[in-house]
Amino acid sequence: MIRFILLQNRQGKTRLAKYYIPLEESEKHKVEYEVHRLVVNRDPKFTNFVEFRTHKVIYRRYAGLFFSLCVDITDNELAYLECIHLFVEILDHFFSNVCELDLVFNFHKAIIERMGELEKQE
Repeated sequence: MIRFILLQNRQGKTRLAKYYIPLEESEKHKVEYEVHRLVVNRDPKFTNFVEFRTHKVIYRRYAGLFFSLCVDITDNELAYLECIHLFVEILDHFFSNVCELDLVFNFHKAIIERMGELEKQE
């Protein structure tokens, strides 16, 4: 089960966050900081999976953004890596080569719940 999804830049600013578990606002900031510390300095030769508390964080870096998912420890890592890649492809299609600024200024269009749907509004 996915606990949360984070899109963060290299400086640690969260550009998009979706939590599927209830957390206090202060706990969300703490989690975002901890996840960023875990993934930002990892050697690219290491796997994209890292233990986080009693769960597992699966992440992938695209340009200057880290796409991170927190999932149960028993879940399939490769399936979630494909999920991250699918989300990036959908964002690329929707924004015509997505960049961090697209997420900052058009965050209302980057709705994770609609990931299975491709719509272009004009």
